[in-house]
Amino acid sequence: MDSGRGGQDGFVRGLVGRHLPGYRVGPVVLLGEGEDNVAYEVGGELIVRFSKEPDPGRRADVVDREVRLLGAVAGVSPLAVPEPGFIDAEQGCFAYFRLPGRPLIDLPLSRRAAHGAVIGARVGELLAALHAVPVGEAERLVDVDDQPGAVWLEEAAETYDVIVPSVPAAHRPAVEAFLGEPPPDEGHPLVFSHNDLGIEHVLVDEATWTCTGVIDWSDAAICDPARDFGLLYRDLGATALDSALRSYGARDGAIRARAAFYAKCGVLEDMAYGIETGRAAYLDKSLAALAWLYP
Repeated sequence: MDSGRGGQDGFVRGLVGRHLPGYRVGPVVLLGEGEDNVAYEVGGELIVRFSKEPDPGRRADVVDREVRLLGAVAGVSPLAVPEPGFIDAEQGCFAYFRLPGRPLIDLPLSRRAAHGAVIGARVGELLAALHAVPVGEAERLVDVDDQPGAVWLEEAAETYDVIVPSVPAAHRPAVEAFLGEPPPDEGHPLVFSHNDLGIEHVLVDEATWTCTGVIDWSDAAICDPARDFGLLYRDLGATALDSALRSYGARDGAIRARAAFYAKCGVLEDMAYGIETGRAAYLDKSLAALAWLYP
């Protein structure tokens, strides 16, 4: 793609015009960019996402795999997921019409907290459906992501060393004590899951506070079932976590304990991301979460 803004707009417009003849192409806006993808919004309703993989063959494989993944998830998920409107493997992109609702991270913190139980229950239902998918089937679509707890702690400690000036002094003893503790026991069964279910990927209806969909499945993997519960706990607190575990049907405390571990590691990573990118929403939610993760 052309690195200039005008070139980007023209490229995206041309691509949409070729694949959706007759569609009125509205303004093109850069929606977001991460390590793996860059996404544009067209006309306020169409999302066009490009893989940043430089190798054309691998780039096409990445897009094909994610499109097949979305189809498989749509067959089991109780919440809406993106449905590709067109695919262009050569350009490493696919497009889908925006799902209803707004990302939960864009809504006020106080309102998120007040609706944590309802949101948590729906997330628990989603995770129950995903985790019931046979691992043998999921292996055809996603990879295994199961780093040892010791690696999580090591990376969290490295992150903390960088962001410690931004961590309020009252929370630092609790963070440092956690970083010195042993990780949870290993040996848990692995499941298919979203693997990045932070509140930036959960959509809700602002009027009713019902969950309307889940986006960005590019990190989906076979992983620890506690992983996504940990992100829910990190972002919405204990009420949301407890509600999710009830609707999920968890019968012991093992998942909850590991969820707390992932939440405590993850909040440091999110804080660093907010600082590095200047995205205040990530920094603000991380600072708020220190109250329940590192009291």
